[in-house]
Amino acid sequence: MTILRARPAPTLAVVAALATAVTATGTALLVVPAAAAQGCRVDYTPNQWPGGFTASVKVSPGDTAVSSWTVTWTYAGNERITSGWNATVSQSGSTVTARNMSYNGSIPAGGATEFGVQGTYSTSGAAPTGFSLNGVPCNGVAPTTPPPTTPPPTTPPPTTPPPTTPPPTTPPPTTPPPTTPPPTTPPPTTPPPVGCAGAVLCDGFESQTGSTPSGDWTVVSPDCSGAGTATIDTTTTHSGNRAVRINGAAGYCNHVFIRSTKNLGSVGSVRYGRIWVRHTTAQPTDHTTMMAMTDAADGNRDLRMGGQNGALQWNRASDDATLPEQSPAGVAQSVPLPTNRWTCLEFMVDGSSGQLRTWLDGTAVAGLTADGVPTHDIDGQWYNRTWRPQLTDLKLGWESYGNGSDTLWYDDVAVGASRIGC
Repeated sequence: MTILRARPAPTLAVVAALATAVTATGTALLVVPAAAAQGCRVDYTPNQWPGGFTASVKVSPGDTAVSSWTVTWTYAGNERITSGWNATVSQSGSTVTARNMSYNGSIPAGGATEFGVQGTYSTSGAAPTGFSLNGVPCNGVAPTTPPPTTPPPTTPPPTTPPPTTPPPTTPPPTTPPPTTPPPTTPPPTTPPPVGCAGAVLCDGFESQTGSTPSGDWTVVSPDCSGAGTATIDTTTTHSGNRAVRINGAAGYCNHVFIRSTKNLGSVGSVRYGRIWVRHTTAQPTDHTTMMAMTDAADGNRDLRMGGQNGALQWNRASDDATLPEQSPAGVAQSVPLPTNRWTCLEFMVDGSSGQLRTWLDGTAVAGLTADGVPTHDIDGQWYNRTWRPQLTDLKLGWESYGNGSDTLWYDDVAVGASRIGC
């Protein structure tokens, strides 16, 4: 990642579609936040593909705490922001303005917070410049009229911090090596991977011997079948020597899933899940599903996890309610599923209280949280009726309800009554 140094861009208060929910608060947006120290830093880490990108933005105010923040930068190319998360993001021309949410405005001295953006470009995706925090130039850029006797601000070391995404190389396996002798009475799967915390289901697919998932998993294509396939892959894994590969094509009948044959209804009313997933194609605007669980309390219709409008979402098959709501402000509080790297997806569903929580790489996602109190743009639609799920199974795969094909891998899957962790 390269942080370019240039003249800071002015802070703008742009009213855009993504900022609708914030501008509704009126004059609150016009309050000038506490100024940042000139030792501030803004680290912009992109994940780019032809025609589109996401970026993680880390904000560090330096040795002065801030109670609220506004970050600005300028694109050198023709990038256009389409959504954001953990911030309210708008764009005017080549200048982008990001403001804190209600829950992440305060940053202590020496601390940091992160937000993200997603966007498109047509002919170029050059690195942005002119980063400012609360109107103060960051990353070592001097003020436009520095006092002649004032020493330069203390800046972080010139080396660029490592990206937050893991390296592309496969990490060392956490499962027992393939040479470990089997137990005298072998169970249907090999010993669970390390870190399953007593989960009812814990599978790294190391016991699979054929090219098609079998044993503790069965391949299903509800209602109709087409071009979708599920296979055992030995070339792309999160750990060990095997993972499940899903080739998902666009169009409903091209869906395919692997379904656990274990009785997951025994987990109880509170269910935690941990899934390592990798995929190749950014989520489309259309609705897709990558995980589904049958809900016995909802006519055996599925509780689904997938995406819409380029970001992760939960969806109820019975009434098509979504979490978050698919308004620009709602989508901005979710996150896209990163491409071409392994990601740890965790979730909790509490059937007794009707609550749901989601973590991505250990970080809670505000837009994927149903906390029992209806909140506009997040779980207001979700609680349009009483929801007390009784989940009985787990299905992993791909389902597209319009445009959108993808290749996905699943590995180190666990479901239990307590949080399992990554």
